[in-house]
Amino acid sequence: MAEQINQGKVLSIRSSVVDVHFPVVPAIRNVLIAGEKGEYVIEVFTQLDNSTVRGVALTPTQGLARGQIVTDTGKPFEVPVGTPLMGRVFNVFGKTIDKKSDVEGCELRAIHREPIPLRDQSTVSEIFETGIKAIDVLAPLERGGKAGLFGGAGVGKTVLITEMIHNTVSGHEGMSIFCGIGERCREGEELYREMEESGVLGNTVMVFGQMNEPPGARFRVGHAALTMAEYFRDDAKQDVLLMIDNIFRFIQAGMEVSGLLGQLPSRLGYQPTLATELAELEERICNTKTGAITSIQAVYVPADDFTDPSAVHTFGHLSATIALSRKRASEGLYPAIDLLQSGSKMLMPNIAGERHYKIAQEIRKTLAVYEDLKDIIAMLGISELSREDQRTVYRARRLERFFTQPFFVTEQFTGTAGKMVSREDTLNGCERILNDEFADIPERALYMIGSIEEAKIENVA
Repeated sequence: MAEQINQGKVLSIRSSVVDVHFPVVPAIRNVLIAGEKGEYVIEVFTQLDNSTVRGVALTPTQGLARGQIVTDTGKPFEVPVGTPLMGRVFNVFGKTIDKKSDVEGCELRAIHREPIPLRDQSTVSEIFETGIKAIDVLAPLERGGKAGLFGGAGVGKTVLITEMIHNTVSGHEGMSIFCGIGERCREGEELYREMEESGVLGNTVMVFGQMNEPPGARFRVGHAALTMAEYFRDDAKQDVLLMIDNIFRFIQAGMEVSGLLGQLPSRLGYQPTLATELAELEERICNTKTGAITSIQAVYVPADDFTDPSAVHTFGHLSATIALSRKRASEGLYPAIDLLQSGSKMLMPNIAGERHYKIAQEIRKTLAVYEDLKDIIAMLGISELSREDQRTVYRARRLERFFTQPFFVTEQFTGTAGKMVSREDTLNGCERILNDEFADIPERALYMIGSIEEAKIENVA
């Protein structure tokens, strides 16, 4: 057995890049280990010649020296999959990091897998209801699709993500996987506690590649989380909600790895393989006839420049865009979704339905007219507008307040019980507001309610 172990020697170490000489060259993507306890983990990226490979370390390389023995494991990266993972927190190696016991007896699967072939994918476009009014009406998500969540710090990305996890667990009998790529450890720890307190942790798996980890680890944590999600979709036949925060950090890690490997940079210093690497991850997120992985990805846009290659390539994969607005957050309109900037490819008559499409178009039109009139109102007051414009403004303000919603995950802070509202109820409410049925009811009666029926009860009270 000992003869079969393929061992090599370290030739050079430059930051996370390690060149190793082997008698028998390991395959690309094989994992190499070094150190007394196997504490150095290296993934083979390229073969330099007949006996030398270049790998990227997924662990810090301090203490690794030239001439040190490196062992080829003969297989690619593997992570545990299965139901015992529920409620636990993992790192990129599939090791638990929540200070509880290790996960035992789970099947191990390679993190590099082919996407589902087109013939096995479901070709039916279905809307994935979240129970959040603003998303379901103006930017409906696709079951098995990918949605981008664009927003700065402190506008409610994490709260929105946690609420979606809550609604998926309670409304869809599904489960969710949270993947933190380049997360600050403070954010991960806060999210863990929030989920524990709101009772959704039991149906969630969390995987983190934190900011302080080497680029190789941050680059592979998305693949590790996706492999766990694929088990629940393909073997357990469940719908999975996959949250990725933040997809830009995946691209950034790839850029660092590319620079370390000495590849020539492409536009704006990005790696030449940007489109391929992003597609390898994104194309695995899809729906089959038995289950679906629906993904919501937080997207950081560098310097708010939407022509940046990272944003452009990410946009190409998304079926829905949810933009969060600091202005709406400052006005107390939560969730702070920018109703005009958000949109979805699902919002077509043949998918969402003729009625939904027409109501959504009418809402957009009303809100756009209100946006144009805001400057005039600020200077001259609402009384200077024409009667028709005044009616449009009143409708738009009522719609804005109707799209606010109390969340289950914020109950302990606000004291208001969370509401999950069906798409049909939301459409009925919007239609009635557009028909001026609530013109005589004060705006505040529509603020932070669930379905439209609650407005009249509050008004009577």
